[in-house]
Amino acid sequence: MLDQVNGLPVHVLVLHAAVIFVPLLALGAVVYALAAPLRSRIGWAVGLLAVTAPVAALITMLSGTEFYNRLLSEERVSPAGKEILDGHMANGTLTFWLTLGLGVVALLLVALTFRDPRALPKAADLGFAVVLVVLAALSGYYLYQTGDSGATAVWGTY
Repeated sequence: MLDQVNGLPVHVLVLHAAVIFVPLLALGAVVYALAAPLRSRIGWAVGLLAVTAPVAALITMLSGTEFYNRLLSEERVSPAGKEILDGHMANGTLTFWLTLGLGVVALLLVALTFRDPRALPKAADLGFAVVLVVLAALSGYYLYQTGDSGATAVWGTY
């Protein structure tokens, strides 16, 4: 199901959704956490991104696994290429889990503050902000590393 569409690997088609939605979620979650006056305006978007980005990352990861397995079964990967792809897959898996964590924490903050942007005590607000900034930074970093290793696998020499 997540292998090919008209001969094209699904992974190549869907990875762009993760490349767009993961950074948007990271940015939206950080703004939502740090700028309480904007919460009433952007809460719906952050909530939507908190669901969309992890789903996009999951579909990208699953389709990448299918693509990887097909390449290995067809013996189209050199040992050096396999090493690059293994790193790419490890980064992609981390990206998914970090994005899922970011989405869950962002959704929780939105749920707790949607009706009253200042409903949380300052300590809880600060705690959410710290966690969201860290998860956003890590999600962005591993998204970049995943893309870089994927580009190396496709365009680099292996």
